[in-house]
Amino acid sequence: MRIKHYLPIFSLLFGAFVWGIIWYPYRLMAQAGVSGIYSSLYVFILTLAIALPYFFITKKKIPIWSKDFWFLSVVAGYTNISYVLAVIDGEVVRVMLLFYLSPVWTIFLSHFMLNEDTQKRHYIAAFISLLGALVMFWQPNHFIYLDLKSDWLALSSGIGFAMTNVMTRKHQHMTISQKALAIWIGVIIIAIICILFDKDTMPSLDFFRPVDAFIAIAIALCLFFSTLLVQFGVTQIKAVEASSFFLFEIVVAAISSYLLVGESIEIKEWFGGIMIIAGVILAAKN
Repeated sequence: MRIKHYLPIFSLLFGAFVWGIIWYPYRLMAQAGVSGIYSSLYVFILTLAIALPYFFITKKKIPIWSKDFWFLSVVAGYTNISYVLAVIDGEVVRVMLLFYLSPVWTIFLSHFMLNEDTQKRHYIAAFISLLGALVMFWQPNHFIYLDLKSDWLALSSGIGFAMTNVMTRKHQHMTISQKALAIWIGVIIIAIICILFDKDTMPSLDFFRPVDAFIAIAIALCLFFSTLLVQFGVTQIKAVEASSFFLFEIVVAAISSYLLVGESIEIKEWFGGIMIIAGVILAAKN
């Protein structure tokens, strides 16, 4: 096959790698006293600052006055903020697995919003994934044990992720750069809205040590490239099929969380996770 055929796949895998490891620098910033909301605000302002020269050099005109742009912006902004807050406070792999119920929501969203062909196996896949989630969160004294804040954030972030990917594929009239800009602006907007209701004092930029500034810049660079590449990949590959490549994120997260912070996975989470992954693979199968 030609290299061009592999570019969308590489783009999705690169994005999955970035989001599978990015939880760690965000945690380092949280340990330095910068919460997930404020670190997201700082990082995405930096990302936007990196993007503006890129748009200028490449002479890209980015129209932003459309409801599609701003709806994508808000949904993607919430997805990113809730994801960061979930991986900072929760167990990384548990959060990832709950987040990756997103293909279940993608099946239904792509059917109604994109008119993509939905087959019986897609609904079987959705059932298997949801059953896997029940296994993960079942407790002897509760039918479903899902009362951790990070669990709910991960679940809602997964729904937002599914919606973002479906809208990315639906809005073919929007350029990749336009979609990426919508995401970056969206995170900044949602972060500012959250800050309005946040009781913590906003840390000033001089609060950062040089190492913290380096971490923020490194995250911003990774997000700049991964956002552009993921938007390219999702535009080229069907929404449900793209979900299978994002599973690479779980592998990266599992290895990195074990090596960096010594997190382990319970037996029921292994079984539930395998069922979720099996459902995603079945849904994405040609």
